[in-house]
Amino acid sequence: MTNDHANQLITELQGRLNDYNDLHLILKHAHWNVVGPNFIAVHEMIDPQVDLVRGYADEVAERISTLGGEPDGTPVGQTTDRTPLKYAPQKASVEDHLSAIDATYTQVLEQVRASMKLAGDVDPVTEDVFIAQAAELEKFQWFVRAHLDKA
Repeated sequence: MTNDHANQLITELQGRLNDYNDLHLILKHAHWNVVGPNFIAVHEMIDPQVDLVRGYADEVAERISTLGGEPDGTPVGQTTDRTPLKYAPQKASVEDHLSAIDATYTQVLEQVRASMKLAGDVDPVTEDVFIAQAAELEKFQWFVRAHLDKA
């Protein structure tokens, strides 16, 4: 792999590290602030996802190091030259939080898929990391959407 390709991948991985750090905080925020019918089901459904997303942050940070980069998980690193994921609900209903989580997952998955495409052109190992993460994120998004389905 060329240095240019490694640097491109490091940049993509850092972007996903930032997204995953944002996402696990957003999920924990929703976990603390969801109220109403089905509260306990949603409250308990979110925690395993928090742990999974934290693991993704660790995995992409380690991949950055493997490729010769320096992962930045500091608060300043999380805010420099980027726009954090946005999440509006505070104390809110199950439906409001799940709708916001669904939208957040769509945003994160779009970025993961873009990173996956770039990685697929230069490094199948990094591509595989993104593929596995996307599969689990999509599965959780399906769980969220199943709660929202009024069929």
